Formats: sequence, C-alpha cells, structure tokens
Amino acid sequence: MSIIGILPILYADCDLLRLPFGVDLIVRGAMERLSPILMTALTTALALLPIAIGGNKPGQEIEHPMAIVIMGGLVTSTLLNLLFMPALYWKFAKPES
Repeated sequence: MSIIGILPILYADCDLLRLPFGVDLIVRGAMERLSPILMTALTTALALLPIAIGGNKPGQEIEHPMAIVIMGGLVTSTLLNLLFMPALYWKFAKPES
C-alpha cells in the first residue's frame, strides 16, 4: 500500500475518534508523530555521520561543514516537533464549541 492509500485511512481513523480537546489529545498526537519523526531524522543522521566524523579531508571541504549543519538542523527540528509544537498547541489552540 502506498502513502496515497495510507493517508486517507489515518485521517478517517482520527476523524472517527473525535477526542475532546485537552492534554490527552495533545499527548496522543505527539506519540503518533514520534515514530515517523524519529525514523526519518535518525536515518538521515546515520547517513551523514561518516561525513561529519571524517573531518575536513581533501575533497570534503564543503561536505563536512554541511553535514554538521544538517545534523544540527535535524536535532533542532526534531525537538521542536516533539516538544515545542505540542506546548504551543496547548497554549494557543481553542477547544471546539
């Protein structure tokens, strides 16, 4: 099954639950996103790790710093998605009437 077939099933599943707004809903959303976010970030970081550890070898003058910056961005975006976004949602989202 492709991603095109999975997404409508996921949206239908979430639509049927109709959980009330609150901490339980925010935690459930964060937990559902945990696995895909960590899988993509770790896969990319593991692919860049040899370049980042290898240092400034001849021919890698651009690749080495770029790998470090990308890995820093992965860590930052992962933390923002898993910790900061749920906190913002809790702070600013309005419950449905």
